[in-house]
Amino acid sequence: MKKYVLLILSPDEKGLIYKVTSIIFKRGLNIDKNDEYVDSEENRFFMRAEFSGETDPLALLAEIRASLPERAEVKLEEIRPKDIVILCTKENHCLGDLLLRYDSGELEANIKAVVSNYDHLKPLSEKFEIPFYGISHEGISRQEHEQRMLECLAALKPDYLVLAKYMRILSPEFVHHYERQIINIHHSFLPAFVGANPYKQAHERGVKIIGATAHFVNDNLDEGPIIAQDIIKIDHSYTWRDMQKAGRDVEKVVLARALNLALHDRIFVHGNKTVIF
Repeated sequence: MKKYVLLILSPDEKGLIYKVTSIIFKRGLNIDKNDEYVDSEENRFFMRAEFSGETDPLALLAEIRASLPERAEVKLEEIRPKDIVILCTKENHCLGDLLLRYDSGELEANIKAVVSNYDHLKPLSEKFEIPFYGISHEGISRQEHEQRMLECLAALKPDYLVLAKYMRILSPEFVHHYERQIINIHHSFLPAFVGANPYKQAHERGVKIIGATAHFVNDNLDEGPIIAQDIIKIDHSYTWRDMQKAGRDVEKVVLARALNLALHDRIFVHGNKTVIF
């Protein structure tokens, strides 16, 4: 029996839940899980439903769309493991965590490849028998490097790109190829402490919390819609290296959490905000 997920973002009006669930019921399908939320300030209706059974998905999608307001956004997909490609540079903590989760079956996805502008993490990828593509940025322009990246990714056809501490700024042209498909992780000191060693700067300032933010990448650096965040408390006894270690721990957990939400179609993006089910 096939399983589907239905996502609806629509102007709100009375009877939307009834209209949608009635269509699903009349087609002999069973709703396994259903969540709704109404943003009263913007008059927006959000709905996520999982259902199972045999149906013509295109005909079902057309019928649901016809029952909704004109500007409604509707997405219907068969539930399946999604394909991801992980981009990294030199730091191994986020990549290693994702590979371990994948190896244990905790990460419900297909890791198609690891792509990096250095070869430092190739041995780590090979330990998990994941294809590794090293595409060096040295001696070429950013435009040429990104073109080589896009050619590689086009052959892999990922549903999502995961930036596991990929330390290069992506151009708007690159991002537009994978709009709302690129997930990034960074420390939450931004914009207060930037540069090569933000943890040392934070230590000198005496910060009391360390956090991480996972978000979709858009044209504005580190300002895309936020998917997940978390913090841990620290105190004066932490050296900057202790802070860095703690920061890496929270980064990998937040990135895995955000990716899991994306893989299970639990994220709505509206403007520069997200609604998470």
